[in-house]
Amino acid sequence: MHVVILAEFAVASGGAEKVAVESARGLAEAGVAVSFIQAIDGPVDPLLDHPRIKRIGLGLADVWSLPAWKGAVTGIWHGEAARRLAAALDALPVPADCIHLHQWTRALSPAVLPVLLARGVPVTLTLHEYFLACPNGLYYRFDQGEPCALKPLSSSCVAAACDPKSRLHKMVRVARSAAMRTAIGSGRLDVIHVCDASVERAGALLSGFDLRHHRLDNPVRTPKGEPADPAKGDAIAYVGRLTQEKGADLVAEAARQAGVPALFVGAGPLEERLRAMPGVELLGWRSPAEVEVALRSRARAICAPSRWYETGPLTVYEALAAGIPVVASVRSGASEKVADGISGFVVEPETGALADAFDRLADDAIVRRTGQAAYERYWAAPMTLAAHADGLISIYEAQIRGISPKLSRNNIDSAFNFRVG
Repeated sequence: MHVVILAEFAVASGGAEKVAVESARGLAEAGVAVSFIQAIDGPVDPLLDHPRIKRIGLGLADVWSLPAWKGAVTGIWHGEAARRLAAALDALPVPADCIHLHQWTRALSPAVLPVLLARGVPVTLTLHEYFLACPNGLYYRFDQGEPCALKPLSSSCVAAACDPKSRLHKMVRVARSAAMRTAIGSGRLDVIHVCDASVERAGALLSGFDLRHHRLDNPVRTPKGEPADPAKGDAIAYVGRLTQEKGADLVAEAARQAGVPALFVGAGPLEERLRAMPGVELLGWRSPAEVEVALRSRARAICAPSRWYETGPLTVYEALAAGIPVVASVRSGASEKVADGISGFVVEPETGALADAFDRLADDAIVRRTGQAAYERYWAAPMTLAAHADGLISIYEAQIRGISPKLSRNNIDSAFNFRVG
């Protein structure tokens, strides 16, 4: 089997890039030939250094690095990206059996979709977020600070001032979404949902497309080791982008109310605001090894307080694997892996609810009990890279044979098939 993985970056920075890179490595280790196509020039993760992985660069620029007018135009339709991708696919010594797209909004644009669909092989898209439906990608009202309830691309959606930047950015993204729908047309896509909640929202969000749906957990490349002792920690930790939709400010305020320090690993728009708050410590971005050391020595719990319908933040799974309890928002897809009151707490993304959970975690006995349960429950069914690769191979093989696997939300290599629209 020969799989083409298409991503805009070749380094595991954000969640989508991390999954793209790690899945390429997992497939290669499972014996699959992988062509990894990197759209944007930049660093390359060492994980892609494997004899069964061939990396191909398209040499495109990130739209955010371009002059505003050019970034807007190429973001809506980047004809050169389509031409370079078509040439790269034509030059493959062995044609692809299937193509897996992870990102397209930073350089590739909707222009690449007809190129992929014209290949006559299955095209898969992992739904790391909601760009397939929503112009701003998060199905979130930045103007209201809450999830959206509007039909994507309806008149109400188009008129809503929901973009995190400006109304002009919203209009560009609406145009991009319209171009995407035109580009897909009547073509069929296979989509991978990384959490159950994404499956449940599919009918309402993805109307008008011909889709075949699959459910597959993201991989967690954390080796099994000794569980942490979170009762030795002093802080509630947050790992990730410091943004409103991810709820970084909620952690700081709830920790202040609970009288515990808040430890942040990451950077983002809220950095200066958080720095000015009492009891907050910001470490900035750190390597995975440094993050693990910090969490094992400092964290009583990890908090993932998403205001948006986040699909599957990897930090939650990594914390559970280490034996650190998690306080997760009910809106986070990863909350389905947290047993409320057993391996952590699942709460509304509100300061009071989070502060109550933090108060409970002041008890060393509760922290040790929930941490041990987190470790045991995770390793009873670990989301390993090998398991993820096996799931992908099952999906690809079913696509190639035209078979629709049966859906089982607790089985990572299961899938279901229906037409939405």
